Parts: sequence; C-alpha cells; structure tokens
Amino acid sequence: MTVVNKVGFKHEALYAALRAEIGQALRPHDPLPSERELVARFGVSRATVRQAVGRLEEEGLVYRAQGSGTFVADPATISKNLALTSFSEDMRLRRLTPDSRLLDLTVIPAPVVVARDLAVSPGAEVVHARRLRLADGLPMCLEEVWLPAERVGELDAGVVAGSLYEVLAERGVRPHHADQVIAATVVDADQARLLGVAAFSPALRVDRITYDESGAAVERAESLYRADRYDFRITVTRRA
Repeated sequence: MTVVNKVGFKHEALYAALRAEIGQALRPHDPLPSERELVARFGVSRATVRQAVGRLEEEGLVYRAQGSGTFVADPATISKNLALTSFSEDMRLRRLTPDSRLLDLTVIPAPVVVARDLAVSPGAEVVHARRLRLADGLPMCLEEVWLPAERVGELDAGVVAGSLYEVLAERGVRPHHADQVIAATVVDADQARLLGVAAFSPALRVDRITYDESGAAVERAESLYRADRYDFRITVTRRA
C-alpha cells in the first residue's frame, strides 16, 4: 500500500488512501490489510481505521466475511446490506447515477392481498407503480409498488422518477422498518427484455412491506433484481 505522511493522518486521509489503493493496486476479492496492520502503518487509532473501513463498506467498495476479514468488492456487483435504504440511496452511495423508466402509474382499488398487507379495506384506493430501475443507464431492477392513496396523495410521472422514500418523507410519511423476503427465481421473456438479460436468467425477488415509526404499513413492494449485478450481504450470529 502507498506510504503516506503519518502526521495528522485522520479518517478522511485514511479513507482516501484506501479508496485509491482499491482503484489501483487491489483487485476484487483481495483482502484489505488488518486493523492492526493499518494502525501500525498509518499511526492512527483502531477507531479511525474502523470509521474509514466502515465508510468504504457503506459505499459497497469492500465487504466483510465473518472470521476472515475485509475484502475488496467486485464493482460489477451491487451489494445490499440490511439497512432500509431506497434503490436511489444505494446507487448514490456507490457513486452511480440512479434513474427510472416508468412503466405504469395508476390509482386502483386495492386487491385483497395488497389490502391485507397495507392494512386497508379491500377496494380502497392505492397508488400502483411499475418502474425499471437503472444505475448509470444499466437496467438493474424491475420494481412494482403499492402505496395507500390516502397517505401519499397524488403522484405523477415526474414525482416517481426518483426516490419514492424521499417523496414519502416530504409528505410526512417516513419509512422506518420493513419485513422482507428474498427468494431465487428466473426472469420470463418480458422481464428479460426489460432487464437486458437472456430469458430464464437467474434473478433475486424481494417482497417487502414497509412501515412508518407508528407501525402503519406505507408500502408494499415486489422487486426483481438481476442476479449477475446484485447480491445481499447478511451478518448472522450463532446463538449460544
């Protein structure tokens, strides 16, 4: 790794040096030096090292393997952790430009399953949107969402072009936590055409119900991610 002046070497400088090494010397899945090595090399505290490496992890530049260390992420793959973030937020963290292609936007009577998940009466008005999500112009995800119309009000094509979570927050609806189910699947011919992959390519389907701080459901979403460009990283702990 590049040797730098240790005087006044703090979190920002350590972050910048590690980011430069990732872009130049370290390849995908190469290990990052250990905390002890970084402390000794740069003359900083463990807290500074953890802050810098944590920022790299938030941006998807590195990933942790329990018991093995921290490794350089593959830039061809977007790694999603379990923080409740929007697609737009995930892409911006990785220095990618998020975008959307609106496929459908209507107000419909809530189907029974949607009404159950959003805790509204069957037939109550819900906003239904289908979008193709892109990162730097590359199709990444097909997204279908249902929102209670009474809570979110009227939405138009311009409003749903960006982050729905930001739109909801502006209207006083703040997503707080969600229940998610992640499953492996394959794409059909129409989904493959939109995502730019071959029919029957592997994909990740994520079903999510999002709640505000009071526990009221504010979103039901079904997202279909390209498995060659997206993965989910989950830290699990064995119970005693």
